[in-house]
Amino acid sequence: MISKIVDKIQYLGASTLHSFVRLGRGSIFLLQVIASGTALFARPGLLIKQIYSVGVQTLIIIVVAGLFVGMVMSLQSYYALVDFGAEDSVGVMVALSLLRELGPVVTALLFAGRAGSALTAEIGLMKATEQLSGMEMMAVNPMQRVIAPRFFAGIISMPLLATIFSAVGIVGAYLVAVELLGLDYGSFWSQPQEKVDLYLDLYNGIIKSMVFGVVVVWIAVFEGYDCIPTSEGLGQATTRTVVHGSLAVLFLDFVLTALMFTR
Repeated sequence: MISKIVDKIQYLGASTLHSFVRLGRGSIFLLQVIASGTALFARPGLLIKQIYSVGVQTLIIIVVAGLFVGMVMSLQSYYALVDFGAEDSVGVMVALSLLRELGPVVTALLFAGRAGSALTAEIGLMKATEQLSGMEMMAVNPMQRVIAPRFFAGIISMPLLATIFSAVGIVGAYLVAVELLGLDYGSFWSQPQEKVDLYLDLYNGIIKSMVFGVVVVWIAVFEGYDCIPTSEGLGQATTRTVVHGSLAVLFLDFVLTALMFTR
């Protein structure tokens, strides 16, 4: 009995130490990627190509999800507010919810599931097939050629995708609230224009999405670069990207919200 308890404690300690070791390696990896970003000025085509791969190809799921999230929020807000005679506030409620919270958070979660897993699988496969080692033998820095373009493309794409998600969500809310439920067109659009603050709501939402982009893409490219070069190791790395990226987004959302909106 005592030996089993000791084994559990040893396993817990080893797992904790391993997590700190990986965090340290990941931090050094992040500094190397940032330092390698200067090479993109000489070859901007690499960055543009990855923006298309990471951002544009994720646009469809962002637009569809944003439309339906806005429609659902409009319905729920209407049914919650109509009992108090405040159904005209549906527009501002949906706009604030999307710009402050749901836009950046849901976009980051979808981004982690689609683009993050793809980045991990792509880089991990390049490692498993020794393409990264081959680049090093040819005096090509894989950090500059492979990792940095994908990292900075994700950071650039995330705020744009989050903005599109929020805009499409508001359009979806308009379709339900005005066209389906018959709310006043003027009230729906005028209240958000009065209540939504440019700095407190819009800019803070963009800052959130940028932070989420850095963390999600950092986890994705590091997991691919650090994975065990086997099919099993690649699958585990892809799973860790989605799980760790999603948990990091939710944790950082709480921290950033507490910092930004606490008065």
